[in-house]
Parts: sequence; structure tokens; C-alpha cells
Amino acid sequence: MPGANLTRVEAQERKSIVQYPIHYAVDLDLTQGDRTFVSTSTIEFDAKPGESTFLDLIADEVTKVVVNGADVDPNEVFDDDHIQLNDLAEHNTVTVTALCRYSTTGEGLHRSVDPSDGNVYLYSQFEVPDARRVYAVFDQPDLKAVFDFTVTAPQSWIVTSNMPVAAVEDLDRMTMDGTLADKPSETTKRWTFEPTPTMSSYLTAICAGPYAAWHTTYENEDGRTIPMAQYCRQALAKDFAKDVDYLFDITKKGFAFYAKTWGVPYPYAKYDQIYVPEYNAGAMENIGMVTIRDSYVFSSKVTDALAERRVVTVLHELAHMWFGDYVTMKWWNDLWLNESFAEFTSTLATAEATDWKDAWATFCSGEKSWALNQDQLSTTHPIVAPINDLNDTYVNFDGITYAKGASVLKQLVAYVGRDRFFEGINHYLNRHAYSNATLNDLLAELEETSGRDLKTWSEKWLEESGINTITTDVTSADDGTIATLTLTQSAPEAHPVLRPHRLAVGFYNEDTASGKVVRTGRIELDVDGETTAVPAQGKPKPAFILANDDDLTYTKLRFDDDSLAFALANLHRFDDALTRAVVWLALWDMTRDAELAATDFIDTTLKLLSTETESTTFRYALATLSTTVWHYTDPAKRADIARHVAEQLLTLAKNAPAGSDMQFQLASAYLSYGVEGDSAFADTVRSLLDGSLVLEGLELDNNFRWSLVRALASVNAIKEADIDAELKRRDTTENREFAYGARAVRATADAKRWAWDQALHNDALTNSQLEEVARGFAGTPSQALADPYVDEYFEQAEWIWKNKSFHMAEALLEGLYPGYADPAKLVEAGNAWLDAHQDADNALKRIVRGNVEASERTRDVAEFNMKLGETVED
Repeated sequence: MPGANLTRVEAQERKSIVQYPIHYAVDLDLTQGDRTFVSTSTIEFDAKPGESTFLDLIADEVTKVVVNGADVDPNEVFDDDHIQLNDLAEHNTVTVTALCRYSTTGEGLHRSVDPSDGNVYLYSQFEVPDARRVYAVFDQPDLKAVFDFTVTAPQSWIVTSNMPVAAVEDLDRMTMDGTLADKPSETTKRWTFEPTPTMSSYLTAICAGPYAAWHTTYENEDGRTIPMAQYCRQALAKDFAKDVDYLFDITKKGFAFYAKTWGVPYPYAKYDQIYVPEYNAGAMENIGMVTIRDSYVFSSKVTDALAERRVVTVLHELAHMWFGDYVTMKWWNDLWLNESFAEFTSTLATAEATDWKDAWATFCSGEKSWALNQDQLSTTHPIVAPINDLNDTYVNFDGITYAKGASVLKQLVAYVGRDRFFEGINHYLNRHAYSNATLNDLLAELEETSGRDLKTWSEKWLEESGINTITTDVTSADDGTIATLTLTQSAPEAHPVLRPHRLAVGFYNEDTASGKVVRTGRIELDVDGETTAVPAQGKPKPAFILANDDDLTYTKLRFDDDSLAFALANLHRFDDALTRAVVWLALWDMTRDAELAATDFIDTTLKLLSTETESTTFRYALATLSTTVWHYTDPAKRADIARHVAEQLLTLAKNAPAGSDMQFQLASAYLSYGVEGDSAFADTVRSLLDGSLVLEGLELDNNFRWSLVRALASVNAIKEADIDAELKRRDTTENREFAYGARAVRATADAKRWAWDQALHNDALTNSQLEEVARGFAGTPSQALADPYVDEYFEQAEWIWKNKSFHMAEALLEGLYPGYADPAKLVEAGNAWLDAHQDADNALKRIVRGNVEASERTRDVAEFNMKLGETVED
């Protein structure tokens, strides 16, 4: 993989040499063409005299290096993405001028051309270590510095960075040979920004282009007026304008909530949010200027789940201004101090400061299910993860770091008490402002405010891997009351750790007046060790008992027999969204563990979909329903089950309220159940596209049209020329991506070969186009089409890792995995590859192993259901 890795040992050694203060003056010239830009970085820093160290830089060419006033031959010091610095003085000044390359992969300084109007947009993405793709830098989080940015750009562009603009100067553009350009239209501007506060390099940022802009201000709790701005591409401005005031309002509510909760007002000079194209992540917490993927600019109808996710994302990145930016981890093993806190507090803020009051149900269904999946792989890791190098860091932006960490923080709040928890957070933020901190620094503050010894708690929750299971056992007395109620905690063999839990046990019964299932009792208690008796003797036995009521802790759940039967029959009647999410997640986990028949889960889920109102639970119920149908059912009965589920989804969509989120999600989900030769499916989709079948309230907008085109392509019911014609109707960044996906999803061997070759070898594809091609390639539920790529996948894995940047390698290794192939073949070939590549990079092996173990689960669960011999009841 190109780009130098950095080990923790190397970072520690460099930290011992490079000393504060550190200052950067970074000058970027963005007017020199569409492939490269000129970067000049002047770094002033102290050091131990006589020592040697290095700067990080990924560049096409280094043209000049000056160390303490002396020119140094770049060919002698620039190698392996490093600038070697020898025989340092006590006070040092180093200047490096280089030609750096624009990326189309979302790493470094990404350049995107909007085909709808020809506008060029630039944005930076520097996490984990990609500031070095734009300027020479000590690119590690604990070498914080002050940064001065100057940017030369075309006159028609705007440029934004972490700090407010200090000055803008009109310039005559100089050509590469130093002569003055003779075209008046070639004039440029130089943007100079105010110095940043002390900060880490991965949080610096530059965006440039003819972005549309909106502005307002916020009266900060410390008396300052904070300028705020939002930006997007011109092609999206009309649609974005509808939501700008709402998003400003959400952000301001976040400012107020966090300042009140933590007792620390927003610390920076401004706050911009810029929605950018072809983004690899959801968003990035650059200080004072957050970048957000512009799929969050809604030009077509979206699910309520996605609309809520946008709110959570906005508040997540805002939370980072304190957790990650104001106080930053020393090394990437404490990445969770950034991400877990941002995930937890953004959900808390969403639930308590916005209209999305069921945000914790959203978190349970969406984020927590992500954590449970990854925590049951052999590749699981502690929340405080062992990070030996940057490659380890890349793959730790996962469900453990985000969702499990946030779940455990919710448990910690229950364990120590909310007021004491946030008092400790206030002390932590104030004590380590503008500097770096560790887990021990946080625990020290929380121990002081809570009075609890958190070392043992931390060892079990943060420093050990794996997830516990809590099983409910109940016996009845002769009069029908509870004789005993016991919670039994177990742990997997690989991670035999029993944890302390603060949780609640809920009692649920049917309310005869409403027909709903409601909570009629609740007992909160501490659970520790293998067994815990719940003080419930003599209480009436309820119809359903839920350990982990209100989802206070992080655990797998197993119900007593009566409760399980009641949940399967009545989940759709529970009145509380969070309760439904907790119970549904437990049923899904049982299905994945081959403890619940796939057909039982399918039946229960279909009933849930007839009434569920929480959009994210609805969305994930549909996703898990699809996984169960296409991977976990008895293969001999799978086609019939899929047809049955498709018919039920279409019926539910037709009966759903017109224009509702439920209708939209059901209709969209139906489109993924086509198989080649299913003429009835093709006829239905074609009728939706040509308007002969109308679901009242279901709008045939741009994105839904493309969903229909993709569905027709998946069953070979549309020609490639028709896909081209659909793109010609409206040629945009997004529609080009949709078109690539539609071509790749076609159920033919030729289409799969085209998609495979495009993904691996077409370097002209942007990151987003490549992801669509890979998704289409792997998205056809056909074993016959997937089987030929089992051996090819493992033959190409190492080449991909060595020849692609990390994000592109990850997209290919995960996106091209032929998951619909024979799982036994995938497991055999995958294990053989792992045995033969024991010396491969740990991050590569982790991606491959995760894929192989998913296939192993598919094989085992399908065999379990095959032995049951059950069918879905109509």
C-alpha cells in the first residue's frame, strides 16, 4: 500500500526529539493545473540539538528543502514519503516546497468536477495521517502546533479553512514558468487565514471552489458572537436552501446543549459546515470547519432514518469540537476518547434537544447492532484498542470504537450517576484544554467526582474484548406469582470476562383497553458475577420480562421460554420504541447465532413492519430480513421464501399510508427481491417506472427512478442503452454513480466481469463510483455468478492492498467480496489464504478474516435452518 506507515514506537521517538513550540506556515497554490498543486510548508520547532528525525510528506516531487538557512538536495533527504532532518539545532526552521497531487479517492486534497455545470470543488480529508498529502508535517496527534494557512485560488472560488479569513488579495496569475498570464480571466486571489489555536495536524482543513454559501451567527455562552456558515455545490443549492435554517437551528441547539452539559462553551472562532461530494465518511470534525458528505443534501425523498442520521451526524461532529479537538488523544489507541464520546453525546443531544425523541431506539437498532456484529468476530478488540501503527488505526473506525464505546459510556453514566459523570467531564476538558490526554486522565477525573474506583471497571469494560450474555430464568409459585427471578451472565470462551452491569428489569403486560403491550413494573439493580437474584419474589408474573430495560448496558440477551414466545407473537404490539428495538435486536442476535429459526424471525419481522413507527428500527428490520432470506434460510426453500417475502413487502407498501416513510421504505426494500427470470417482479417494477402502477403518495423522483432502473438491471429487464438514456436525462455527480451501479448489478457473467475489471483497474473512477461498481458487482443474489470469483478474490487481495490507497483497498476488499458464493467454498479458500499469509499486514488480515467469518456464519446458520425443515406460513 503506497504511503509510509508510522509505528507507535516511531511516533514516540519523534515526540521525544521534536519539542514545543511548533509553528507551521503553509502556502498552497491551487492554480497550477488539474493534477497537482504547489505546497510550501515552513516549520519552526525546537529539538534536542544534534538529533535527527523526519517530516511526513506524500508528493509527486520535492523541489526545494531549506534547513536552518541551508539548501539541502531533495534527492538526498526525500525518500519513502519522508523528509529526513539531520543534525538538528535547538531552534529550527525548515521549508519544504513540493508538487502534491489532487486525489479522487477522498484522501488528502480531493478534487471533484461536477458534470452538471463543470464546476470544480476541492476539500481536504486528513484523518488518519493525510495532512502529509498536502504539506510537509509531523503528522501525529500529539505534536500539536499553530498553523498559518495561505491559499492562492481562482478568483471565482471561495476558500475556507479552520479559522476566519484575515485578508483576501487580488493577484495576477503566474504561469509555471514564472511569466505573467495574459488572460484577464486568469486572475487569482490569495486568501490568508488567522493563526489557528494549538491543534493536531489531522484536524487542519482547506476547502476551495465556487461553493454556494449561507451565513448566520450564534451568541456563545461566553459572550462571543460565533460566525456560522454552511456551504454546498451550486448544483445542490436550490435543494439545500430548503434545509439550511433547520440545520443552523440544530447546530445552535447543539451549542447550547453541550455548553450546559459540560460547562464549557464552544471554544473556537467560527463554525462552518461544508457539504462536499464523493466523501469517504459521514463527516469530519476539522476545527471550525466540518466537512460533511453531500448525500446529506436531500434532492429526493429519503427515509426518516436518514433525516435523523443527518441530525445525529451534525451533532456528532459538533461534539468533537470538545472531544477530539479541544482535548485530543495522544495516540490512536485512545481513538475511542473521540468517537465513543461523540457518538454517545450526539445521541443524548438528539434525544433531549431536538424533535427526534426516540434517538436511543435509533441508536439501539442502528449503531448497537453494528457493535454486536463486530464484537462477535475473532477480529474484535478492546474499546481501548492496541494500535501498533497507522494501518491498525484505519480499521479501528468500527462498531467497537463508535457504537460499543458509546453503549459502554451510557452504562458508565448509569453506573456513576449522570451529574457526577458530567462534572468529571467538565474537569477533564478544563484540565487538558488544547492538549492531549489518555484514558487514565479521564478516569482520574471521573473517580474524583463519582467516588467510585473505576480501574477495575475500566479493565473489564474498556480494556477487554468481547460481549457478555445475560439470560433470564424465572420460576412460578403455585399462585402464579414469581418464586425466583435470576439473571445469569456468561462470556464467550475466547473472552471469559464477566462484567459489572447497572441495569433495569422490566415487566410487560397487555393493556386491554388499548391492545398495546406496556410496561407495568421495573426493578433497577447492580448485576455482577455469574448469577444475580432479582428481588421480585411474590410479584405477579408478567407476560414478558426484559432484562436491560431502557437499554442501560451493553450485552446480549436471552429470554425465558414464556417471554420468548410472547415476544415472537407480540413484538409489533409493544408501545415503546426503545423496548421494541431492544427486543428485536435480541431476536436478530438469536437468529444469527442459530438459536432461532429463520422463518420465525421472518414472520415476526413482517408483523413488526406492519406497525413499526421508528424509522431506523424499520430500516434495520428490513436489512436483517434481507440477510436472513438470502443467506440464512434453507437453500432448498430460499427461492420460495424470497417470493413470499417480496409479495408481503409489496402488499404492505400498497396498504401503507400514502406518502409515509413506511410506504417509501417498503417499496424500496421490495426492489431488492428480484431474481433473473422473475417476470412478475420485472413487470411490477416496469409499471412503477412508466407510471401504469401508482402507489398514491410515492413520488417518482430522481433517486427512486434510479432505484427502479437498478432493480430492472438486476433481473436483466433493461438494456444498457436504457441506463445510458436515463443518465442522459440528467447527468450529475450522483446519477453517474447510480449508472455505474446499475451496469454492475446486471445478472450476467459479462456484466460481472466488466464490473470486476472496472473496480480493480479503472483508475479514472472516483472513490464513490468505485464503491457503486463494487456494490453492484456483489449485489446480485446468484451463487452461479458469484462462485467464479471466489479464487480470484483471494488471488487479488494482496495486490489490492499493495497497490491501492487504504480507503480504496478497503472499499475493494469489502465491496468485491463475493458473499453470495457457496459459503463453504469461501470459508475453505479464505482460511487457506489466511494460513498462507500469516506475515501479511494485520489490517489486511483483519478485513479478510471478517469476510471469511461472515461466510462461516452464513454456512452454519443455513445448515441449522436446513435441519429444522420449517417453512414460512402464509
